[in-house]
Amino acid sequence: MIDQSLKAKRAIKRQANNEALPGGAAVVIPIYNHAQRLASVVEATLELGLPIIVVDDGSSDHPEEVLRPFNAVTLLRHHRNRGKGRALLTGFEAATQVAAWAVTIDADGQHNPADTVALFQAVTPGVRPIVVGCRTGMHRRQVVPWTSRFGRGFSNFWVRCAGGPRLADTQCGFRLYPLAETLCLPVRSRRFQFEVEVLVKAAWHGLPVVSAPVSVAYRPGGRRISHFHPFVDFCRNSAVFTRLIFQRVVVSAKRRRQI
Repeated sequence: MIDQSLKAKRAIKRQANNEALPGGAAVVIPIYNHAQRLASVVEATLELGLPIIVVDDGSSDHPEEVLRPFNAVTLLRHHRNRGKGRALLTGFEAATQVAAWAVTIDADGQHNPADTVALFQAVTPGVRPIVVGCRTGMHRRQVVPWTSRFGRGFSNFWVRCAGGPRLADTQCGFRLYPLAETLCLPVRSRRFQFEVEVLVKAAWHGLPVVSAPVSVAYRPGGRRISHFHPFVDFCRNSAVFTRLIFQRVVVSAKRRRQI
């Protein structure tokens, strides 16, 4: 029996050579004190056979020591914590040197890099969409933290209200981005909120957004490495959605007056 990672690697190579994904892809992994899980995430990601860029957003747990055995991995560093959105942008800017697309994978171990195949397969020839992973099994109350379940529903609703795409999982960090188009979007958020604002701004500017099913691994009783703070980030999310909805109303009003 062929190993699943080998199957995924072969499928990704076929897709990367397909006209649907010209220019190929690189993997961007933003980290912030994720040294505990980083080695296993990188090992699994290496099986894809794609360039890997790890962006350290001001960690204090010495990720460079974890990555020392992985010569093929590029490590970029922020000297202070600047937010996940800024880390992603740093990775995207570097990825443009080697690829036309970027796969983003969180460093907490919840994603299976082999599911990158599903993201690639969601791209059709001639279309360059943002592909967002839709995590399956998120209804499992015994396993999935309530913050993740609540946050997903909250985000889905307000993304639609702000004029963004209708998706089942707007908070999943496992995504495929077309680099040139994404870097041109006027996204202001630089922390976790980047990942919802980029979807809204994509819809506003006519950049397609689609989803693809991906698995998720939450360990029962285990401690997940997450830097999402429910109260603080709820307030930040609310502020971003308020700004986006206001902008949408103002822009719509201006357009109506011009007609």
